[in-house]
Amino acid sequence: MRVLVTGGAGYIGSHVVQVLLENGFDVVILDNLSRGHAAAVERLAERAAAGRVVFVAGDVADAALVEHLVREWEVGAAVHLAADSLVGESVRDPARYYRNNVTGGLTLMETLRRSGVGCFVLSSTAAVYGEPVETPIPETHPVKPLNPYGTSKALLEQVLADYDRAYGFRYVSLRYFNAAGAHPAGDLGEDHRPETHLIPIVLQAALGRRPEVTVYGGDYHTPDGTAVRDYIHVCDLADAHVLAVRHLLEGGASACWNLGTGRGHSVLEVLAAVERVTGRSVPYHIGARRDGDPAVLVAATGRALEELGWAPRRSGLEEMIASAWAWHAAHPLGYAG
Repeated sequence: MRVLVTGGAGYIGSHVVQVLLENGFDVVILDNLSRGHAAAVERLAERAAAGRVVFVAGDVADAALVEHLVREWEVGAAVHLAADSLVGESVRDPARYYRNNVTGGLTLMETLRRSGVGCFVLSSTAAVYGEPVETPIPETHPVKPLNPYGTSKALLEQVLADYDRAYGFRYVSLRYFNAAGAHPAGDLGEDHRPETHLIPIVLQAALGRRPEVTVYGGDYHTPDGTAVRDYIHVCDLADAHVLAVRHLLEGGASACWNLGTGRGHSVLEVLAAVERVTGRSVPYHIGARRDGDPAVLVAATGRALEELGWAPRRSGLEEMIASAWAWHAAHPLGYAG
């Protein structure tokens, strides 16, 4: 059976494609390459038998193209990772996020529904929760996003719930916390343009590609004043997507699950861990807070274990950083190098 993976040339998407292939699924990747990398697709194709990975350059909002792919490749399920995901950018340019994430996502869902594909896995985010009223954050926590990025994902989740009730369009929404790390083979990793994620930014500073790291906010109500996040290895995220696809194909009910480790680490803790892993000093300075950033985001993960059978297997912060360091040290210019 073939799975459509939108955004499969991106950081998380490429790892999801790899794990789907390892678990016997064939894949059609749909990616417009605005954020993804053709080189990542090439590396996925090199590992797989001929014909198991099909890449199509295109957009999820192209209904005719999506309909053609479903028919041509007999797609039985979809994993939707194609979206803009920068919190600060979403605050500055909300129109982009509602156009690409909401309108594009809705067009994709409607095309799949009309084409007979009723199994849909959404790449969602902990940003739907906003400022936590309890920590760790359970899936029952109020959905009150602080920024247009989180709002765009919350809107898609609401549409999916309505589609399930009205049409039987079953879905799983996976609410990621902070993805980190790289594939152990060393040929798939994190390469965003621009880079906004903390761990790769700190590693770039360790490589001398940045003069220093800006820590956004030193006056949060946290133990050291810097923001606390729950970091989850990208390969653990990918494993959860495969379990979610199987859950739906086996007739499982629609659901939303958190994907995190249940442990938080501050920005300064990450900096210290990078220095231990790399053996290099990382200069930094404390800057102003970023708009839309909560102080603490840590997941309650019991539901994913109980209902999906998923638990992170690579949960140590230094283990995640070490895998990311191997990628960045070997690819200091990212896929371009």
